[in-house]
Amino acid sequence: MARRSPPPPAEEPDRIAGFAHPRETHALWGQEAALTRAAAAIRAGRPPGAWLISGPPGIGKATLAYRIVRYLLAYGATDAGAGDLSVPPRNPDAQLVAAQSHPGLLVLKRGLNRAGKLMTVLGVDEIRKLSDFFGMTSGAGGWRVAIVDTADEMNDNAANALLKMLEEPPARAMLLLLSDAPGRLLPTIRSRCQLLALRPLDAVAMAPALDHFLPDMAKEERAALARLADGSIGAALTLAAGEGAMLAAEADRLIDQAQAPDLLALLALGEKLSRGDGLSRFGEFLAASLSARIRAKATAGAPALDRWAALQARVEQGFARATRLHLEPRQTLLSAARDMADVAGRAGPL
Repeated sequence: MARRSPPPPAEEPDRIAGFAHPRETHALWGQEAALTRAAAAIRAGRPPGAWLISGPPGIGKATLAYRIVRYLLAYGATDAGAGDLSVPPRNPDAQLVAAQSHPGLLVLKRGLNRAGKLMTVLGVDEIRKLSDFFGMTSGAGGWRVAIVDTADEMNDNAANALLKMLEEPPARAMLLLLSDAPGRLLPTIRSRCQLLALRPLDAVAMAPALDHFLPDMAKEERAALARLADGSIGAALTLAAGEGAMLAAEADRLIDQAQAPDLLALLALGEKLSRGDGLSRFGEFLAASLSARIRAKATAGAPALDRWAALQARVEQGFARATRLHLEPRQTLLSAARDMADVAGRAGPL
């Protein structure tokens, strides 16, 4: 079964190329605690006027928000729908949400400036749209829902305008504020919202998600992406673009073979990295993979990680310098492999 959606008619900054947008995504992976809390409040008829959905980028904040939206617009704050807030994709309200044409939904995010570039902040003019939207007569379902994605990007004027809306929330209306870093928001905004905190996914939750989204990718490549993505499905899918999965797997292989690197394979890899930004990207993957393994070992209480931590810093510096000075990729790889073999011989494998 195909997992990918058709290309969008226009580029969307919050869409990962080749994959469905969160408004089209019905599966929510590994966020059962937040989903259960939201479902209990909505189905009991007592949802808050505003939820602050927080967590690192790419872990499902927008996917959860659209799941809440579809349920409220289809069933209202009742127990008429499914206990997990799922709504059938063919439901008329779900189809209108996916088509960005539901009158009961307003999505606020950064727009484009006169030059067609994405603006750096979410401005007050966008937030002021809430007043007219919530002032309209409610639709057939009786609910109006607005998503602010992401609230962290509001400037001061926009934040103050949002605060006024939160101080006098309208009836049968809900605000869903998405935030990568809720500490950046005004304390008065945070205090007027109920928090739904999403957590990075562990390896057990990441595996079936990547199986679903990347069914044609080799298992070891998916595993490499999962380690580098730090619990974020969105980050893993972004890394998978182009040669990302291959580079991530090669970085893992170099670490696995640290004590006895395959020099011929490294020379062949160096040829591949000579094209475009391959050397820079591989250096980033290698440093990230080293960092992820060091954190995992430290959590498990493994000793003698200082040498590996120092190596990780040298790898970052070495690949950055090689990229800046356009040094030969094969020599950069061999130098990193020799350094890694020395550390593995002294401190043991990572």
